[in-house]
Amino acid sequence: MNQLQSMRVFVKVADLGSFVRAAGALDISTAVVTRHVADLEARLGTRLLNRTTRRLSLTEAGATYLERVRHILADLEGVEQMVVARNHEPVGTLRIVAPVVFGLNSLAPLVQSYAARFPAVVPDVTLADRHVDLVEEGFDVGILATRYMRSASIVTRRLTTGYMTVCATPDYLARHGTPMRPEDLLRHPCLSRPAEQGGEERVFTGPDGEVRVRPANAIGANNTEMLRQFALLGMGVAILPSYLIGRDLASGRLVRLLDDYLLPPIEITIAYPSRLHLPAKVRTFIDHLVEHFQPESTPARLARGAANGRRVAEPVGQAAVDLFDDVDPVSEAVAVADTARPARESTRRVARAPRTRIAASSQL
Repeated sequence: MNQLQSMRVFVKVADLGSFVRAAGALDISTAVVTRHVADLEARLGTRLLNRTTRRLSLTEAGATYLERVRHILADLEGVEQMVVARNHEPVGTLRIVAPVVFGLNSLAPLVQSYAARFPAVVPDVTLADRHVDLVEEGFDVGILATRYMRSASIVTRRLTTGYMTVCATPDYLARHGTPMRPEDLLRHPCLSRPAEQGGEERVFTGPDGEVRVRPANAIGANNTEMLRQFALLGMGVAILPSYLIGRDLASGRLVRLLDDYLLPPIEITIAYPSRLHLPAKVRTFIDHLVEHFQPESTPARLARGAANGRRVAEPVGQAAVDLFDDVDPVSEAVAVADTARPARESTRRVARAPRTRIAASSQL
């Protein structure tokens, strides 16, 4: 029989001094009560109760056992209450993992505002540009971008969409010329991550349909912020997330290129190991981020998009606009113009660059 249940039955019998009264209080039969006590005595190899026709009394061993069992059951109840409270009240350490650039540029203020709302939760943030096993590495939640691998064992929820921008400095463009079409990138040194140094194919969609190019990679780094620094130093043309370079574009330090062409978007999602018995600290953090990135139509953005002859790909709320650091949201969150893909058939071009001249990886 269940030992813990037998302990509870024994305590009830000792408190009430009767098998019958204990059975009534526990809503079980007297025979079941008798079996629970007998099972405990058999397990311990000693008698716990003296039984007569008139009354029950504790043996010396029974009195000692009763005292310890009361402590055990009280501790167990306390543990259960603590666990239940943690599942219903946000408390404890919340381990978060996110890509480096997103974490530095967008996550920090969200963690700060969450911590202010739920002071009993202690956020612990790790930034990593790699595949992360949430369960194996003990993370409660992870922020994922499209380019990072995902596991079928985790649950994901979309937060927002980021966009890639081709850019360079005004000085670089003055010295080397301005790319006007995706194929022009073949004549420029491109800045990329190590995984892309083999000449990753870039797919652009624009007025002529789909264009595929393999730019020549001049310098690589395993950190997107380092690529931004290379771009600001005029070392080549970079393809960077808009939420990283928004202020650079607004200030003129970088110039947006190939504005009539779009690259595939980056989907930003939040991931967690399971929906089952989700702790309150995880549930509230997910809700906090979803509230911040909640999609909603922005009339000013829609009006600007119409004025430019473009249609907005997806309504993005003001919070999501803030993610892109002052970038003109219409320039970033647009779909291809209706004329970009002729109904009859889209044009497809493929261009390749010569082999990479230099490849250098930055281990940060």
